[in-house]
Amino acid sequence: MALGLALLTAGPALAQRDDQGLQLGCANDYFRLCAGVDPNSDDAERCMTRNRARLSPECRSAIGDYDKRTGTKSFKGE
Repeated sequence: MALGLALLTAGPALAQRDDQGLQLGCANDYFRLCAGVDPNSDDAERCMTRNRARLSPECRSAIGDYDKRTGTKSFKGE
């Protein structure tokens, strides 16, 4: 799946786009919140970040798992 879930504010966006856990956990949120945005663009990252309060529990869990695996903190200030 070439879904560009570049929703995180920390770390290289390309690695996030290639992360299968984020793709699986956040695909529905991406399509619900950011339909029409090129998934491989910086706009996708901005869209998901802008909508972070509306992310599903599944997506939030995938982000938490990603952070644990990579040592990043995706949403600064949270």
